[in-house]
Order: sequence, then C-alpha cells, then structure tokens
Amino acid sequence: MTIAEFDHLDITVKKELLQKCCGSSSWVNKMLPVFPVNDLIDLLEYADEKWNECTQEDWQEAFEHHPMIGDVQTLKEKFSSSADWAPDEQSGVQQTSKEISEAISVGNRLYREKYGFIFIIYATGKSAQEMLSSLQKRLLNNPENEIKIAADEQIRITKKRLEKLFI
Repeated sequence: MTIAEFDHLDITVKKELLQKCCGSSSWVNKMLPVFPVNDLIDLLEYADEKWNECTQEDWQEAFEHHPMIGDVQTLKEKFSSSADWAPDEQSGVQQTSKEISEAISVGNRLYREKYGFIFIIYATGKSAQEMLSSLQKRLLNNPENEIKIAADEQIRITKKRLEKLFI
C-alpha cells in the first residue's frame, strides 16, 4: 500500500493498520493527524516524534501487543493481527536448541517479574543466542533505564512495521 492510498482509507481502517505497527492506542491517535505525509522518511520522523510524546503507560500498552520472544504458540493464538510479521521478526528463535529456548523462557519470566512488562527487543536479524545475551544483560538494568531501552526497541519495531506496511 502507498501512503497516498492510506490517506483515502476510512479512519477505522487507518487505526487498525497503525495499531498493527504499534499497540499503543495513544500513539495511534497521535499519528492520525500527521497524514497526509510526503514520504516514508517524513512518516518515520513523525513516528519517532509521536512515540516520544507518549507516556510510560502508553509504552507498556504497546509492549503488551507483542508475544514473548520465543513464544510461537501465543503468537499464533493471541497476536493474529501482526502474526504475519512477527515470525520474521523472531525467526532467530525458531531454529534454536532446547537449552537456549529454555533459558529464554526463564529469562522472560524473570524479566517480567522484575520490570512488570515483557522483554522487548528488535529481533530482526538476531540469533536466539544474541537475544538471550541481550535479555541476560538487560536483566541487570535498573527499572528506570530498562523502560527507556524497551521503548527504544519498540519504536525500532514500529518503524520497521511501518516500512513493511508502506513498501
């Protein structure tokens, strides 16, 4: 779809498509007035700008629209709206050893217990081992720093999904 085609869609459809890119309803509502935009470069700049206007609660809402890294079953069941994109984003964990899968599962649980939200990482192009290493390192962060790191990862995912939507 082109950005020009998007501009002519019903507002409900626009919201659904933007929600597929980022699960924060606040971010979606902040994005709607930026259209029409000239090109993808402008759109990605607006995406950043509007994301930075969001609160930590908005960020956490977006995080909850992702399956945990490695949780393919939940991806299929709960996240059908982005299920066509998420497997590519998490392809590195689909072909991994049982040991690494179990370590990611344990890390996911510890992360959620510590921070109150799921581990968010821009997983495209990363192996399961790389994601596990990042998860283990980020478990050492304090909550104030970690929410910011997770938010940075989320906007990277969002921008990649916008590129997929409009290319």
